[in-house]
Amino acid sequence: MSDPFLDAAIEEAELGLAEGGIPIGSVLVHEGRIIGRGHNRRVQKGSPTLHGEMDALENAGRHPAMVYRNATIYTTLSPCSMCSGAIALYGIPRVVIGENQTFLGEEDWLRGRGVRLEVVNDARCIELMRKFIAARPQLWNEDIGE
Repeated sequence: MSDPFLDAAIEEAELGLAEGGIPIGSVLVHEGRIIGRGHNRRVQKGSPTLHGEMDALENAGRHPAMVYRNATIYTTLSPCSMCSGAIALYGIPRVVIGENQTFLGEEDWLRGRGVRLEVVNDARCIELMRKFIAARPQLWNEDIGE
């Protein structure tokens, strides 16, 4: 059974890829509805910081602290240091991670701050990143790749 919120994050990742960018998508969910969605737009916007999670937070707009503290962020790829910092800063208590096989972000750091992580290792997320890294290794390595 598929998760509609992870599905929405994957749709965002596919949109980013179709735009010529990096296929990482994210959605911010509060009380059972998506309040922000986004995808990595570093390439499209020439931005060093517009990762999928950051785009979803930006597109969610301003909310009271209690909204973030009762939200879940879904991301197709394990969150990097920057995105993990934003998750911790806003007190988002739960992260659903599409996959951490192609990149292992700051999961231990997040857990150490009490964030609940659910790593799904969804085959669609893994395939998206594996194909992208194989096709565009220089672009992947430009940011957080090896």
